[in-house]
Amino acid sequence: MKLKLFVHRLSQPSRAVLIFCKLNKIEFEEVQIDLSKGEHLSPEFKEINPMHKVPAMEVDGGFKLFESHAILRFLACASPGVADHWYPADLFKRAEINSVLDWHHANLRHGSAGLVFHSKLAPLFGLPSDVQAAAECEKVLLASLAKIESFWLKEEEQFLLGNSKPSIADLSLVCETMQLEALDEKVRQRLLDPHEKVRKWVDDTRNAMQPYFGEIHGVLFQLKDKLKEMESDE
Repeated sequence: MKLKLFVHRLSQPSRAVLIFCKLNKIEFEEVQIDLSKGEHLSPEFKEINPMHKVPAMEVDGGFKLFESHAILRFLACASPGVADHWYPADLFKRAEINSVLDWHHANLRHGSAGLVFHSKLAPLFGLPSDVQAAAECEKVLLASLAKIESFWLKEEEQFLLGNSKPSIADLSLVCETMQLEALDEKVRQRLLDPHEKVRKWVDDTRNAMQPYFGEIHGVLFQLKDKLKEMESDE
């Protein structure tokens, strides 16, 4: 299988797909799509993904797929040697993981990505920050973190759904939570400090996915430093 991934490492879903491939020794060609330059809107990329989003993938020069959850499911099923804990063959366990992934986009992703974009990243795309939109997204984020803390994480195990090993749901949701690193430290602490189980789960997932988790998230910490420099110059 000749795999080509169209990604941008500041995109949380892109990072999840890249980490999964590296952890599972899936060979791929990485094609960077620079969102800040509008490369996702180009006619060339529209041929890959008419929705103009990353990540997207192309297999053997023909089959194309977009949406990170769909890509992760496909790779977990199609790639030899992927451990069962990522996306179990047991249909009941698989359905539970699907429920987390379906919940993710309208809840944690909507809150986290929206808050970071409207409060921090919008100026990088030539757009004004939107305090009201950021506040609305923060409400969604706080409700989502509370739900992970009280429902998706079980006391007896490290990972979502009471699992002892991470799944593609852990990978997707932790990459989403990591985007909060772009916020001011005091803001990030205010959001995460009340959620002890969430903070432990993020640390456990990061540790379970090293060294690739740190490698792929390097660009996020570079962005964090850049934002600090821009604010100090104002």
